[in-house]
Amino acid sequence: MRTRCAVTAVVSGAVVLSALAVPVAAQAAERTSALTKSSPNDSLGNTKFSNAVVNGGKDIVLGTTGTKSVVVTYTATDQNGVALTEAFLWQGTDSSTTEGITGGLGTDDDPDCTETATQGVYKCKAVFTIHPATDMKDNGVAGTWKLFLGAWDLYANASYNDDVTTAAIKKAATLTADATPEPVRKGGTLTVTGKLARANWSTGKYAGYVSQPVKLQFRKKGSNTYTTLKTIKTNSTGVLRTTTKATVDGYYRYSFAGTSTTAPATAPGDFVDVR
Repeated sequence: MRTRCAVTAVVSGAVVLSALAVPVAAQAAERTSALTKSSPNDSLGNTKFSNAVVNGGKDIVLGTTGTKSVVVTYTATDQNGVALTEAFLWQGTDSSTTEGITGGLGTDDDPDCTETATQGVYKCKAVFTIHPATDMKDNGVAGTWKLFLGAWDLYANASYNDDVTTAAIKKAATLTADATPEPVRKGGTLTVTGKLARANWSTGKYAGYVSQPVKLQFRKKGSNTYTTLKTIKTNSTGVLRTTTKATVDGYYRYSFAGTSTTAPATAPGDFVDVR
């Protein structure tokens, strides 16, 4: 894997703002990239970017360990041809100031672009390898990220767009459910406990997710459909506890819809035999 020292997008009339730290190299090596000076939702140059899709249109969900490979595809169009493109994922309000950038991720290598049958139209693919343990030290960076794309045509003219599309980077969540007693007499009271936790990138561990609404659901034996019985909230440590009446054999589970920063989670169904 090639280590990128610096990538500088130089646009006529603009200057390079600064080196943006992007610690996404293998073995936790820190690499740096640079964003061209621009204002929010800004673009410049003749190369146009379209059809950008990050991670197949799905949320990027990160736990606390391992790596996540994220593929970004897009189209670059320029009648002067495209010699090279660059891609960054960044978070913030203004890519023209270091204060306006709260997070940045660079690609492993330069994106791969191939000209189509239509002259000047290129299909491109970029790969980001994200290491949660080193790239996501700040829990606050969960949420919406923007895709910055830059390009050089065959005459060395540069273009960029700092907000081609957006993607959500979310924390992974875990959820459990345990219904007792089992077996239970018909009409008896079941106590269903569980816990909702989510990745904490600062500590590298999972921690209870506090005060979150979670649905208690039931699926009758022989059925494929879960029905929501009630919605309760997690306590100060992410623990769930509630009661319900047992009427027929079936499966009980908890289901969490997720938030703007945390992925959905569903506990495996816990079977209860009613006698």
